[in-house]
Amino acid sequence: MPNKKNKLKILIVDDMPENIELVEDYLSVEPYAVITARSGREALLKVKEEKPDLVLLDVMIPDMTGFEICKTIKDDPETQFTQILMLTALAGLEDRIKGIEAGADDFLIKPIKRLEFKTRVRSLLRVKCMHDRLVEERDNLEIKNRIQSVLTAIIPSLLQVISNEEKKVVINQMTAMVEKTLLDMYQFENREMDFAYAGEVCTEIMNQLGGNFSSMMGEKEKSWVIRGTKCPWGGEEARKNPILCTLTRKIFSNVTVKVDSDFSLEARKTIGNKNDCCEFLIKVE
Repeated sequence: MPNKKNKLKILIVDDMPENIELVEDYLSVEPYAVITARSGREALLKVKEEKPDLVLLDVMIPDMTGFEICKTIKDDPETQFTQILMLTALAGLEDRIKGIEAGADDFLIKPIKRLEFKTRVRSLLRVKCMHDRLVEERDNLEIKNRIQSVLTAIIPSLLQVISNEEKKVVINQMTAMVEKTLLDMYQFENREMDFAYAGEVCTEIMNQLGGNFSSMMGEKEKSWVIRGTKCPWGGEEARKNPILCTLTRKIFSNVTVKVDSDFSLEARKTIGNKNDCCEFLIKVE
């Protein structure tokens, strides 16, 4: 059974009370929220209002065919991912093709067998839950990206109007927040860690903030280079506030020490110091 915080909603669309009662009986052992509709118009209204996860749709409906109802649901961007199981006494290939063209996700031929019905319902609800989780993850990522964009816009402006002592406090606080986030996001224990992993984590952080960083093996043995051609804080802002480069260096230093306490970080170039790129070297002390 798929995991979902609220009860999964199932809409039964059939004009025959006895058919609705049979399907409700089959569904009664599961914790579903079941709603019903006895016409095409009522079904479309309830799809809009109730937003069911699954529609159990009879083909033979008086005011609209099941194919028309199905197509209307699937053509609407707001409801197109609603799962539809068509229940039909029409076993012909032509009718199945009509259903597929209308967007039906699955079919059951009447008379309905309980075990097969419950299996199909669970399968379609699992698909719907997976889709909902993907949408939620996408939305969370979009929110995260927007927040990052706001931060990279606000931090340089903030640093312009505070004193040098206050800047140091802000940088230290932000570094502590980044360190906590790193511990939540990355595994610094129970895995093989080396220069490459330290470089990977550092570049990923900067690139998520809007920079363009890469990492590669250094010229000397036991060294790794991190290079950035685009500053996440903005090149001009970094030149006005070189302390932003200090924030980058502190983030990288924290990552480096977390990976291996014998590692150290050397800042070779920074865009804030009017170099053409940022370049940091990870090496053994």
